[in-house]
Amino acid sequence: MRISQILRDKGSGVTTVRPEATVQELLAMLAEHNIGAVVVSEDGAAILGIVSERDVVRRLHQRGPGVLQETVSTIMSTPVRTCEPEAEVEGLRKTMTEHRVRHLPVTSDGRLVGIVSIGDVVKSAIEELETEKAHLVGYLHG
Repeated sequence: MRISQILRDKGSGVTTVRPEATVQELLAMLAEHNIGAVVVSEDGAAILGIVSERDVVRRLHQRGPGVLQETVSTIMSTPVRTCEPEAEVEGLRKTMTEHRVRHLPVTSDGRLVGIVSIGDVVKSAIEELETEKAHLVGYLHG
């Protein structure tokens, strides 16, 4: 299965945040959209960084509650690993596991076109297994 199939199923909308937004504003976006990470972008297409719930928690622990008034650019992760829509999900699974990332922006011609989470990848694996099972059961029962 390709990443483009996951995007077709879930949609290609990506929530982005400007680098000058505060961490408190970021938290409101995460809660409002019920998501775990946001791509940092000036224009919604070029990727400057990515910031996740984990980034916020780590910085809160390191710097204290004052981090909530800091800008997103001070806590975002860079460089950002990305993938292309034509990439195979199996390769993405390996990348996410090896590098311990839970969200990967999807780019085409250097522009943001979607985002894939570890949950999306697991869901696709389960769907593939269910499809295989159905084919095998159908084959065995003739």
